[in-house]
Amino acid sequence: MTDSPKRLPSANLARRLMAMLYDSFLLLGISFAYGVLLLLLRRLFGDDTLQAPHSSLQLLIMTGWWFCCALFFVWCWRRSGQTLGMKSWRIRLIGTDGGIPSWQACWIRAALAPLSFAALGTGYLWCLVDHNGDCLHDKWSHTRTVLLPKPPKAKSKKNLVAN
Repeated sequence: MTDSPKRLPSANLARRLMAMLYDSFLLLGISFAYGVLLLLLRRLFGDDTLQAPHSSLQLLIMTGWWFCCALFFVWCWRRSGQTLGMKSWRIRLIGTDGGIPSWQACWIRAALAPLSFAALGTGYLWCLVDHNGDCLHDKWSHTRTVLLPKPPKAKSKKNLVAN
């Protein structure tokens, strides 16, 4: 296998889904922290937490939650091309040029990937019929999710037993 990121194979659907499962636990923690922050702000401003907020406030709260979750992915993708789940499953997000994707590409992907999943997974299932193995949000954001080669095995030293 070559070292060029552009020539690495696309990650298969199973690896992508497993990385998403791993990352969902991190998103659960981010969501919990966001909820605690909201609760503290509502208490600070004297809002009754048992009363349902207005629809415009609900939209603002949901947009803020989406932004926090998306920021996690965008930050990781721009920093190293990988989230923790992606590192565990040896996959990396790259730009079509083979380098780290641009901020714009990361934000586009962060907006479109949930829609790909929400549309009955159609955007993700696209990788099964695409000749490059790319999902729809890969194509639209001009990124690729590639499978990294296995690291070389470390040679084990034989234990020499002195008699």
